[in-house]
Amino acid sequence: MEIFLMSLAIILGCTAFYLFHQQRNLHRPPCISGWIPWFGAGSRFGKAHLEFIEQARIKHGPVFTIFALGNRFTFVTEEDGFDVFFKSKEINFEHAVEDLPKSTFLTFHGLLYGTMKNKMKISTLYQFNEKLVEGLHEQLENLGTDGSKNLYNLVRHVLCPVTVNIIFGKGLYPTTQEDIQEFLKHFQIYDDGFQNGGQMPGCFLRNWSKSKMWLLNLFEKSITDLERNKVSDDLTLVQLITNTLRHGAKQNKAPNYAVLLLWASLSNVIPVVYWTVVYVLYNPSVYENIMEGISSVFGEAGKHKIEISKNDLKKLPLIKWCILETLHLVTPGVITRKVIEPVKILYFPEPELFKPEHWEKANLEKNAFLDEFVAFGGGKYPCPGRWLTLLEIETYVALVFYKYQFNLLDPFPKQVKIPVFRFFIYFKMSYYHHKCNIYNKY
Repeated sequence: MEIFLMSLAIILGCTAFYLFHQQRNLHRPPCISGWIPWFGAGSRFGKAHLEFIEQARIKHGPVFTIFALGNRFTFVTEEDGFDVFFKSKEINFEHAVEDLPKSTFLTFHGLLYGTMKNKMKISTLYQFNEKLVEGLHEQLENLGTDGSKNLYNLVRHVLCPVTVNIIFGKGLYPTTQEDIQEFLKHFQIYDDGFQNGGQMPGCFLRNWSKSKMWLLNLFEKSITDLERNKVSDDLTLVQLITNTLRHGAKQNKAPNYAVLLLWASLSNVIPVVYWTVVYVLYNPSVYENIMEGISSVFGEAGKHKIEISKNDLKKLPLIKWCILETLHLVTPGVITRKVIEPVKILYFPEPELFKPEHWEKANLEKNAFLDEFVAFGGGKYPCPGRWLTLLEIETYVALVFYKYQFNLLDPFPKQVKIPVFRFFIYFKMSYYHHKCNIYNKY
């Protein structure tokens, strides 16, 4: 009888515990897990994460949680505005960082953020402008006069060396075709797996881990030379970072920060340039207006090796509108925050449409974006390189449309666009196989 009563008490206790937690979970999104403790849905999630997320969205709706490797990842898969995401006290940036030891990151994040923000603020962009324009001219000359090209590769092969040279100084980016292909291959693998790389053990992402180590080794070999190539007080970003870390006796972490800086600079700017060109070319009236503006500022298209200044770009506001509208539609990369308390989310107006005129309402003269626009992050730590990124994209678009005529050969490319909301927001696009014909205009 005692055994029966004890068993009954245990059963009733377990039932009460289960019902209590079920009641608590009524206000939480559905959770996808697995039968193995801690590991959860890690295996299914790791094999094909985008497909897994899309299947979960179809089955469970726009908001759901995946439990994997001891972490709960809550996904929001609609075109929601994330203003609260950046400003809410219930969400934390520093505690979401996975790629560096938290003690190191928390110690140096404020100093490094301030250093990068100061280097790339609006009033100092002039120091990048000449190098940027000269580098773009040099790389565009290598394209030749005409031909059929993969549009994404065209953008990548022009912008990669220019961006790397501006951020790190000359000497890092390879010069032979074989070395360039190896560099791009490892960076692409690292970029594709970045959103899972900090969350999963390396044994589940072997190719990603190998490419990460390849990039780390590249910087470990190059940091000393990159530091040595100083031009008076005009230090590169990587030189400023190593100086800051040296003062804190953490210079051995410089390659880790350098890899993250490389990822942030390339993974964002190249897809945005690609999609900006695509959206403009698939909207003929927008393209015609842009070309009219370029002709009014620089003269007949294609005949001269033009210099492009900040004042020139101010006369071409439609280019910036198109870039910001593209950023709103297809923002790439990872925005890290850790959710501490529940948050509510707002909408961007007409989020699926490419409408550059959205930006007529923004006070861009005072560098103010629309309230719902979060492509550069927000809150206390918006992207410190946002002004340099805009300058680089604006200059590229103006110059490439000035020099070349494009004819796209494929339908509008498909996108796989999945915002991820908990430790990060992640947007992944498919953009690698779109072909175009280009013709030099002179």
